[in-house]
Amino acid sequence: MKEFLDIVNEKGIPTGQTVDRDTAHLKGIWHRTSHVWLVRKKNDVLQVLLQKRSAIKSFPGCYDISSAGHIPAGEGFVVSALRELQEELGVVAKAEELICCGDRTIIWDDVFFGKEYHDRQYTRVFVLWKDLEETDFRLQQEEVDSVRWMDLDLCLQAVQDNSFRHCIETEELLMVRDAAVK
Repeated sequence: MKEFLDIVNEKGIPTGQTVDRDTAHLKGIWHRTSHVWLVRKKNDVLQVLLQKRSAIKSFPGCYDISSAGHIPAGEGFVVSALRELQEELGVVAKAEELICCGDRTIIWDDVFFGKEYHDRQYTRVFVLWKDLEETDFRLQQEEVDSVRWMDLDLCLQAVQDNSFRHCIETEELLMVRDAAVK
């Protein structure tokens, strides 16, 4: 079954038109996503939860955002973020628990599994404080291979040094750090 997305303008506002996800990525059509970073303090150190992507997803085996997803047509950023959290990690949260870090655009051109891929995302980034152990998460196996907590400063340095397999953007991690330390 095809997943339909709202086509959006450069400010993330739906145009009233929709497109299926495959076509959006084939033709580079702007659409929206929600990203949620889980954070906690452990021994007075700020940590972020990283998900390791499933082998059948784009960027297989890479560490990524705690939870993220495309926003289905007609749905909003927060509703989508909460749904993805529950589906991917088994985490139930309320809208008022999400801290908005801001918005960013993602432009990415590549080839995945032999197909052209032109991503044009308008993304809203959220932080959620959640002190759970890695074994407490109920992972969606099709999406998530595993999760791990990492000290935020160490993660930021490792992303900048490219010293582990990841698909994390420094800009977004800085947004998370700034929102979490307020």
